[in-house]
Amino acid sequence: MGYVTASDGVKLYYEEAGSGTPIVFVHEFGGDHRSWEPQMRFFARRYRCVTFAARGYPPSDVPVNVEAYSQARATADIADVITGLGMGKAHIVGLSMGGFATVHFGLDHADKALSLVIAGAGYGAEKQHESYFKGVSENVAKNFLEQGSRQFAEIYALGASRVQFQNKDPRGWREFADWLGQHDETGAANTMRGVQAQRPSLYDLEDRLRVMPVPSLVISGDEDDHCLQPALYMKRVIPACGLLILPKTGHTINLEEPAAFNAALAEFFAMVEARKWLPRDPRANPAQVMRTD
Repeated sequence: MGYVTASDGVKLYYEEAGSGTPIVFVHEFGGDHRSWEPQMRFFARRYRCVTFAARGYPPSDVPVNVEAYSQARATADIADVITGLGMGKAHIVGLSMGGFATVHFGLDHADKALSLVIAGAGYGAEKQHESYFKGVSENVAKNFLEQGSRQFAEIYALGASRVQFQNKDPRGWREFADWLGQHDETGAANTMRGVQAQRPSLYDLEDRLRVMPVPSLVISGDEDDHCLQPALYMKRVIPACGLLILPKTGHTINLEEPAAFNAALAEFFAMVEARKWLPRDPRANPAQVMRTD
C-alpha cells in the first residue's frame, strides 16, 4: 500500500498484491478500493494486482473544489497510477464510474492498455435520459452533503439495481452499504457533480470507439436496465469487443457474482495474452440473417 501523486498533485492511495502482468481495478461511485477484494485475492495468484481509491475517496486526497473532478481527470488518474508504479501497460478493469473511465482510458491511453473490461457502464449514456440523469446526480450530491454519508448510504444502497445483491448476499450487501456510509461527503458530492453528471454520453464517442484498437470485454447484469442498451452498443461499435450478460444480476457485478466475474476475466485475459481476442470477423455481417449464395 502507498500513494501515487497524480499529475495535478492529488495523492491517490493504492494497494497491490501478487506479481506478473499488471491489472488495475477502477471502482464505481458507490464503492472504493476495497470493492475489488474478491478480484484482488483471486488474480494475485497469477498477476500483479492494483486497486486504488479515486480522488475524493479517503485515504486518497479529497479536493474541496469541484473543478478538480472530471471524466478527463479520472481517466488521467489511471494513467498516473500506471506510470507512478512503473507498470508500462496493464489490463484495466472498471465498474460503472470506473467502467466509463476505462472506456476513456482506451481512447486516450491505448498505448498503456493491454485490455479493457468495461462492466456496468451505461448510466446517463442513453440520450433520452441525459437530462434526467443530470438531475438525479445533483440530488444525490445534495443528499450526501445534507444527510451525511452514513444516513444516505442506506437509501442509495437500495437502488433498483442494488437489491439483487442484497437478495443474493445479505452479508456482502451489508458490508457494501457500511463502506459507502464511510465515504467523505464532500468527495462524494464533488465526484457526482464533476465526473458523473458532466461525462459525455458513450453514444457521442462512436467515431472514436469504432477505431479504438484495445481488446475489450463488456459485462452487464440483465437487471441493470440502463446499462443493457449501452452494453449492446459498445459490443457493436468497438472492433475487438465481447459481451457478457449475467442473468438475474444487478449493478454491483463483481461483488454480486464474483465467481462468474472472475472466470470471465480469467478467460478473457488468457485470450488477450495469447493474441486470440481479435476484431470481429468481417464475414459475420449483422445485416445477414441467413446465407443464400
